[in-house]
Amino acid sequence: MGKVQKKTASNKIRKKKPARDIKSNPFEVKINKQKFDILGRKTKHDRGLPGVSRSKSIKRRTETLLKEYKNQGKSNTFIDKRFGEYNAELTEDQKMAKRFSLERQRLHTKKSMYNLNEEEELTHYGQSLADVENFNDMPDSDSETEEKGKLSAEFTAVAHFGGGGLLQKKASKPGEEEEAQKPKSRRELIEELIVKSKKEKHERQVQRDMAQELTEKLDKDWKEIHSLLAHQGPKTEQVEKKPKAGDYDIIVRELFFDVKAQPSDRLKTKEELAKEEQERLQKLEMERLRRMRGDFEDKSKKTPKHMSADDLNDGFFLEKIDNPCLVYKDGKLEQQDDEAEELGDEHEEENREDEDSDEDEDEEENQSEESDEDDHSDLGDDSHLEQDSESEGEHNEGTGEKKAVESSPKKEKAPSEEARQAMMVAAKTQLPFTFSVPESYEELQSLLAGQETEKQCLIVERIQKSNHPSLSAGNKPKLENLFGFLWTYIGELATRQPAELKTIDRMVPQLYDLSQMFPEAALSFAQSTLRQSVQELEDQLQTKGRATFPKLDKLIYIKITGALFPTSDYRHAVVTPTLVHLSQIVTKCSVTSLREVAAGLFTCCLFLDFVSFSKRFIPEVISFLLGILHLAVPCKDALGYTVIPPFKAVGKWSSLLVLQDKKAADSWEMKPLPMSWMHGMKQRDELEVAHFKLTSLAMCFNLCKKSCQLYRELPAFPEIIRPLEVLLTTHLPMNDYPPKLQELYQEVLQEMKDRPSCYQTLAFEKKKPVPLKFFTPKIVEVTDYGRKRGSSQQEKERMRLVHKHKREFKGAIREIRKDAQFLARHKFSGIMERDSERKQKVKMLMSSLATQEGEWKAMRRKKRKI
Repeated sequence: MGKVQKKTASNKIRKKKPARDIKSNPFEVKINKQKFDILGRKTKHDRGLPGVSRSKSIKRRTETLLKEYKNQGKSNTFIDKRFGEYNAELTEDQKMAKRFSLERQRLHTKKSMYNLNEEEELTHYGQSLADVENFNDMPDSDSETEEKGKLSAEFTAVAHFGGGGLLQKKASKPGEEEEAQKPKSRRELIEELIVKSKKEKHERQVQRDMAQELTEKLDKDWKEIHSLLAHQGPKTEQVEKKPKAGDYDIIVRELFFDVKAQPSDRLKTKEELAKEEQERLQKLEMERLRRMRGDFEDKSKKTPKHMSADDLNDGFFLEKIDNPCLVYKDGKLEQQDDEAEELGDEHEEENREDEDSDEDEDEEENQSEESDEDDHSDLGDDSHLEQDSESEGEHNEGTGEKKAVESSPKKEKAPSEEARQAMMVAAKTQLPFTFSVPESYEELQSLLAGQETEKQCLIVERIQKSNHPSLSAGNKPKLENLFGFLWTYIGELATRQPAELKTIDRMVPQLYDLSQMFPEAALSFAQSTLRQSVQELEDQLQTKGRATFPKLDKLIYIKITGALFPTSDYRHAVVTPTLVHLSQIVTKCSVTSLREVAAGLFTCCLFLDFVSFSKRFIPEVISFLLGILHLAVPCKDALGYTVIPPFKAVGKWSSLLVLQDKKAADSWEMKPLPMSWMHGMKQRDELEVAHFKLTSLAMCFNLCKKSCQLYRELPAFPEIIRPLEVLLTTHLPMNDYPPKLQELYQEVLQEMKDRPSCYQTLAFEKKKPVPLKFFTPKIVEVTDYGRKRGSSQQEKERMRLVHKHKREFKGAIREIRKDAQFLARHKFSGIMERDSERKQKVKMLMSSLATQEGEWKAMRRKKRKI
């Protein structure tokens, strides 16, 4: 306690220092000097104490802006707007006189400008006050005429003021003065008023009836006169005929009775469809395994359905008459015939069910074939190359055995032992409906080995459906590996002797589906194969100096690449390098045999298929076709065109397609190029070689025709086809060729001639000519330093106004910002005050609650002690 008292004592002794007087200190005064005094210019220089200008602006905003902000939205202030109320120079008489004159002026508006009546007429709701004072239009429910509402003075006096003493005394005759002097009672006066009002009402009703009769008579006479004036008889009332309904109305009415469209089920997602397909295949596989074991259920034995004790069997209906009526005809019982018919019907139903099951499986097997016929055309048709008839016959065997082998009969009724054994054997030979994804390429080979083309495709399709990526998390990497296995398997099929092109063509849709599900995996496999082919080509060029055309499997891979990936993109990760590789094949691979001629034509087919949609110009194809046709030219002198490598104008292999046996043209038939020539040369006779040469020329003509159709719209089209046109028209011995080949030759020439007649010549883009530079210096007279020069008086005035506007605009923005900051500070201070007040109230409430809680606890402890 002593320390506290000592501290308080020291505080009392300490005195506050006096505040520094800034006004008396001349060194605190701030002076801003101004160099020049210019008339009419506002100056920013001021003399005063520091912070004075800021305090003035705050004071000014407090008096103006803050008041407007506080009065914003308030309408309870009274403002005296009378004239001269706040003008101290005017006296009261002058104010009143001026106000009276302004009021008179307000009355004389434009509406009363041409009013000749000088006197004013006061009105109320459009009626003159003078008329209103007469009280002539009082309402009367009994009268409907113009005298409506007018009451007699006697009735008003009696009914409203209660006595006859207030009635006006009328002048009466001498004989009636005594009666008039006698006062009447109130009852007599009311009876007289009643009689008088009834009489007046009757008179008004009579007048109304007479007026109505006269009006009707006048209307009737007017109708007769009007008919005479118009020279027409009286109009008869015409019955309105309803128009007959037209065709449109009939159709609209019929639409009301049409059956309304019913809502359909929603479309299922891909995951739901995959799940249903998997369940269907699993069910079919279970049926097949049951048939393999020989488990057949008897349809005649029906398992009893569960029925509860409370079931009343309300849903019973008579399916079959157990005790049919006996019918006799000619002494014979007809029941046996009916039983035979029933047995025949049952047999027909069983056969129909078997046929339906066979059709379902056939549809399942051929689903992929039918769905992809339009998207993926036959490989042999696109490349105009086909396989030998010998290899085709091998794959066409056993096409009629599908239904017999892969039939899935439904549960039959007690089959015999022989039928049971036959069905078990058929179920064992039937393909399983579910497969697991092969984990290696050898496992896939074992699954597909020895199977027909349709069955191989069916196996791959069932593998995909049974292991869809949405059904399990581990199916995605398995199916990605399956794409690689199929990709390798297709290459193996292409290397076989002979190549199984039909199987490859049927496998492409399966590859396409997998590439759509896993584009990254498909991209990587295609790039690796392409990289390997490019590396082989470069190795051959480095070691031998020349390269041979790739084998059939590499070309098949390129063909499938065009089917799996978009070929019309400007740049693609697989298609673009494939096009570059094709151009390298056409330009760097030498043509030294008929096998390389076939491979080169096949490569040109692939090239044109790749650019058929984008219509990119490929000069390598035109050059290669020119070289192939040059191989058929017998005389190499005075060519008139230039042969581009890998072809040579004269050499050992420059006459590969020259026809030696002219008699072979008689037995030649136009057909696609055989694929067997792609595997290498075999011992062939001269007739077969001659037919191959003619077929190669026909193929070359078709490619020239397709190129002309593709590049006809190019401006440089005449220059592109000019070498071909020269070769075709002057050097080929067309008289030695068959008639069909000559017809194709004429079609090619016609395609070359059917080009646009006019082309715009190539020219540089027109630009504005650049003037020559002069070395003469440009001299500008300088008359006013430090200011903008070279302007007239009007321009200077405009620039001055622009500068002034800019300066004022910046000043206005500055003031607006300051106003906004001032209001923001005021709002923030108000918020802080309200928050502090709220916190203080909360503290008070909490302290009071704590006090109450303490008192309550103390009271509770006392009670416990007691």
